[in-house]
Formats: sequence, structure tokens, C-alpha cells
Amino acid sequence: MKTVAVIPARYASTRLPGKPLKDICGKPMIWWVYNRVKMAKKIDDIVVATDDERIVECCNQYNIPSVMTGTHNTAANRLQEVSQTIQADFYLQVNGDEPLIQYELLTMAVPDIIPQDVEFGTNIITKMTNPVEVMDNSNIKVVFDNDYNCLYMSRTPIPYPFKSLDFDYYKHVGIIGYNKKMLDFFANSTPGIFEKIEGIDILRFTDWGKTLKFIVAENVKSLSVDTQKDLDMVIKIIKNEVGNEN
Repeated sequence: MKTVAVIPARYASTRLPGKPLKDICGKPMIWWVYNRVKMAKKIDDIVVATDDERIVECCNQYNIPSVMTGTHNTAANRLQEVSQTIQADFYLQVNGDEPLIQYELLTMAVPDIIPQDVEFGTNIITKMTNPVEVMDNSNIKVVFDNDYNCLYMSRTPIPYPFKSLDFDYYKHVGIIGYNKKMLDFFANSTPGIFEKIEGIDILRFTDWGKTLKFIVAENVKSLSVDTQKDLDMVIKIIKNEVGNEN
């Protein structure tokens, strides 16, 4: 089985333009993401997928494999375009704005058995412990069956504690894996009703009855860089890590 990690990287970020190239302790952000992914097991190849020549030039400078794609509204569409030229049994989506991504989570997202005859995907989730997280609509809450198959995702806290408080809330973590059939389905389908309502792209799969398997991870420390404040925090953390290594 061959697994390719694909790092979608857009230059035209609304809140932080050019963020894949932002400097973090002397290296661009995309370099940090790529080198974190290199530490993961079960990944055979890594490629940055972008629609901007400036990111390609940066990748070339640091010997990071990259491919140019068209402009896409979703990461899944970008991965599907990559899958047309790079063959693999599994494609792992790794966000290009997470220079602190935990490589152990990437390994967890790649199952030992990956069906190829049906649409199939995986998604890392984690338990929430802070009530503020639960109420934040940027955290996508998830519910699943006894086999950890996705039933629904929402920006609203679900399930509602009507008869019991004896349960935990879980949230989606932005590490998603797809087989080729799943990517092709996404590219050739239209948004379903709940995807349109919630504004959550991967609800496409539950809207149309496809299998998205959740994998529960503990001690997830996720920090995506969306603003200058986020970037400043990441720089501070990495400086501290580098200092401790020395």
C-alpha cells in the first residue's frame, strides 16, 4: 500500500496573505510543515500542492517536492487533482498552516487496511475538555456510531444533553485521509443539504452515505496559523523548542 501526504498551500489567504512563506526562525512555514510530516511513519511520499508559483519557487529552494494545481475552493478538490497524476492507495491531507503538527497523528490517520473497492476516508478526532471549545463554532463537533463511523458534524454542540450529561464532546482535527474513489466522488458530486447548511465540506460524505471512519487521538495540540497573532505564538513556541535542543 502506498500513501502520499499532500500539503495544500494557498498564497491568497484572506487574513494572512502569503502565509505558507511566512518566516519562522529563518525558514518558511511550509518548510516546518514538510519536515514534521517527514517524521511520520506509513507515509511513502510527500508533496506540496499549490496554485502559486511563489510557493513552488520556495519549495524548489528547499528541495521540497511540489505540484502546481488549478484554483480550488476545497482541499479535497486539490487533492483529487493531485491524485490524477500521482498514483497511491491513500492520500493524506495535511494542512499547510500547521507548522507544529504532531507527526504521530499522521501515522494514526493511515489504517493498516485501506479498502479500494468503495469510497473510504479517515478523520482524526479528539475529545474536548474545555467548555469554551465546545461552544466555539470554529470547532467542528462530531458524533459517531459504535464502530466510529461518522454520523454527523456540526458547528453546534452535539449531541444535546437532554436526558443525560454522561458523555464527552469530540471535535474534528484537520487530518483527513482518502482513497482514490473517495476523492473522485467528492470532485464529481455536488454539496448535499447539510454541507450547505453547516458550511463543512466533508459533510459531503455523510450527506451521500459514504464511509468516513473516525480515529480518536489523545493529547492533541493543534495550532493553525490564521492570523499574525497565531504566527507570533508559533514563532515563540519553536524558538523555545530550538533553545531547549541546544
